[in-house]
This record gives sequence, C-alpha cells and structure tokens, in this order.
Amino acid sequence: MTKERLYLFDTTLRDGQQTQGVDFSAADKRRIAEALDDLGIDYIEGGWPGANPVDTEFFANPPRPKRAKFLAFGMTKRAGRSAENDEVLAGVLNAGTETVCLVGKTHVFHVETALGITNDENIENVRASIAHCVAQGRETMLDAEHFFDGYRADPDYALSCVEAALDAGARWVALCDTNGGTLPAEIYAVTAAVCERFGGDRIGIHTHNDTENAVANTLAAVDAGARHLL
Repeated sequence: MTKERLYLFDTTLRDGQQTQGVDFSAADKRRIAEALDDLGIDYIEGGWPGANPVDTEFFANPPRPKRAKFLAFGMTKRAGRSAENDEVLAGVLNAGTETVCLVGKTHVFHVETALGITNDENIENVRASIAHCVAQGRETMLDAEHFFDGYRADPDYALSCVEAALDAGARWVALCDTNGGTLPAEIYAVTAAVCERFGGDRIGIHTHNDTENAVANTLAAVDAGARHLL
C-alpha cells in the first residue's frame, strides 16, 4: 500500500475566534500557535491582518513556528482596481508571512448578489490576486468559498474559478462547504471530479460543521483524492 502525504491546515485562530463566547487576546493566539506547532500542524492561519485590533497586534509580533508555516488570511482583490493597488490585498502581503490564503467566490449567486459583479470579473479577481501574491514570492492558496453550492448550481463556473487559481500559481485550492450542509456522498463525488481534472496534490477540503458532518465530509474528500485538510 502506497502512503500519501496529507497536509493539515488549522484555522483555530480565525474560524475558531468567530465562535460565540470565544475572545482570544494576541497573547492567547501566540500560545495556541505554539501548541499547534508542537502538534505537527503544517499550516497555521493567524487571522486577517487589520481586521480587528487583536489581529493587528498579533501580526505586529507574530509567532515563529519551528515546523509549521504561519500565514495571513484575506480576500481576493475587488473589481475595478488592480491587485497591486488593492489595500485589502496589500494588508495581507504586508503581514510578511511566507504563505497567504485568499478567500474567493465560486458560486454565481454570491458573485452576482453579494459582490454585484459579473462572473468573468470574479474569475479575473481570483486570477490576478493569486498571480500577484505568487509574484511577491508567497506560497499562495485559494479558499474556494461556497464551492459545493456553486458546483451544484453551475459546475462549469465553479471549476473555472479553481482553474483560474491553479493556472495563476496557487499551491492549493481548498473546496469549501461554507454552509456546512453538504453530505459525505456528495462531497466525495464532487471532490473526486475536481481531483480527476486537476490532481489531488493541489486540492484541499474545508468543511464546516453546521450539520455535524465536518469530520465525515473531510474523510470522504480524502478518499476522493484531496490532500490538503482545513
């Protein structure tokens, strides 16, 4: 039996911080990062630089993991401006982490309704943002927001977003079940289709636990070929 490497990405310092009743200080976040590094986590997401005073303080004096890659999180550039002139994207890069993760839309409904832009503009936002971060020497990944809902609505468009990120140099694209409502059989089928097209060595899975299926969905995605686990 051939063993294949799985890469673990921990989002406690951002996703975990959004949990009701959780209020990390910058010192708390440093201690958690150290514990995650000791556990052997591959990627530790520190948060969104500039999003709040705690994250601003945290990134001003970040942890220095011995093993893990520490990274900043942000979003793809906005339409109507270049990646080089987008202040939100600049904030992520200015955090100085060797790795960055950008969230980008992959569901036509959210592109048209939440962003109010065309589908082609969104794909260009993804492509240009990833390409800019890669050009700055950063290992870059895309968190493909609402991917499973997007694939259900328009699979060609959802796959086009993944393709744009990978063609621009993304190391990983994580397929995100943002609403947490997709069940394991569908996670497996969709992830298998994505891995068959692009190769699982660049595909990740990011499940939410709204229906208590996050662990089962993650394992289904691994069985389907994903090798990067958020």
